[in-house]
Amino acid sequence: MENILKVTQAGVFYPADRDELLVMIAALSPDEESPYKSNAIIVPHAGYIYSGMIAAKGYKYLNSEVENVFIIAPSHYVRLYGTVTSSADAIETPLGNIRINNKIVEELHQDFGVEFSAEAFSREHALETQLPFVQKFAPHSAIVPLIYGCENFANISKIIERYDNGANAFVISSDLSHFYPARENIRMDTYTASLIESNVTANFESDNACGAVGICALLDYANKKGNTLIRLGLTNSSKVTGDTSSVVGYGSWFMFEGSKNEFIKKYYTKQVLEICRKSITAGLHKSSFTPGNYPCVLDESGACFVSLTSAGRLRGCIGSVIAHRPLIADLIKNAYSAAFADPRFKPLTPDELYEINIEVSLLSAPEKLIFNTETELMEQIVPRRDGIIIRDGNYQAVFLPCVWEQLPDKTEFIQALKEKAGLDKSYFSETFSAFRFSAVELA
Repeated sequence: MENILKVTQAGVFYPADRDELLVMIAALSPDEESPYKSNAIIVPHAGYIYSGMIAAKGYKYLNSEVENVFIIAPSHYVRLYGTVTSSADAIETPLGNIRINNKIVEELHQDFGVEFSAEAFSREHALETQLPFVQKFAPHSAIVPLIYGCENFANISKIIERYDNGANAFVISSDLSHFYPARENIRMDTYTASLIESNVTANFESDNACGAVGICALLDYANKKGNTLIRLGLTNSSKVTGDTSSVVGYGSWFMFEGSKNEFIKKYYTKQVLEICRKSITAGLHKSSFTPGNYPCVLDESGACFVSLTSAGRLRGCIGSVIAHRPLIADLIKNAYSAAFADPRFKPLTPDELYEINIEVSLLSAPEKLIFNTETELMEQIVPRRDGIIIRDGNYQAVFLPCVWEQLPDKTEFIQALKEKAGLDKSYFSETFSAFRFSAVELA
């Protein structure tokens, strides 16, 4: 006889009636098709009326063809040490039974010391709220349910690493900040989002997210693989309740195999270039450009250069080397400045608008190079790949990677960069510093 667990939060966090639940999930789900299918998402676990829409955005990106979905959730009601799972065969929800992969559960018990706990599963909404979404968006998958308490995120990261083989997907269940005024909530969740989107586990605390351990486990794994978490949205409970005095934050991300800038290039090059052109067009009409509907990934912090050319000649180029604002704002500002505020050129005229070609370089975070001599600096530079920033006191200059096309020799490249900074081409000092970065080109 099969051991079937029954859900306990139906009618509380989500509808208990099958038809009502299906209608609600359909209403929460975005109409647009996701451009990418991921094997790992971070989604919230509050009542569906509060966080269901942002959760559905995450599930739209989940690979629906996987055999198993690992649901990794924090314990809210039972004090746990380590991570536990269920010995049941299935869990019954209003949408029917969802099978548990007992073979993997037993492997986790034997190889990772994951124990069994019926008590932890008796009313844990952080796991249960994910079940109907999995049934809807990955209907042929079994689940591997995991609930953790006091746990080292590295242990869960090892589980993800073992089972990320194409046949499995991972749902990290977590809300963000809890019960702060809306203004403080937005500040905290924006900071938390920056940690997630930079794969940073240091300084990630439970105040940032109730599922901090699960999130850090995925970030740790993403770091090892060179993957990135891409934002799908941030919101909070006040959007539904209207009460800004004490809110809970929610966010959704999916894991992309590559960098954020590569993702933008692959799926949103056209939109990025349109944003830049509209900013320039608005400038010609002495107005500012406020974007309407645009990809949420552009809300992430980012740095870019916008270059304008006409008949093959440079007509303006302005950019940021350090990400200090949302990429959407950086694109709008730098496009405007390239057209009207580059001191090397006269402001763009209306007659030139349709003659210019727009190119955008999306920059990675700069990496400081460690060296004692100029020879040691040269040894670390990779031509045609590295953009370089040099700095000494008030002197600073940057070359994008595309400059290698004009200056393919490393010595000439660095000498020209020094001269751009206002230094002699043979200059070197103990305080001379250099940084490298990569750039993804959109045109």
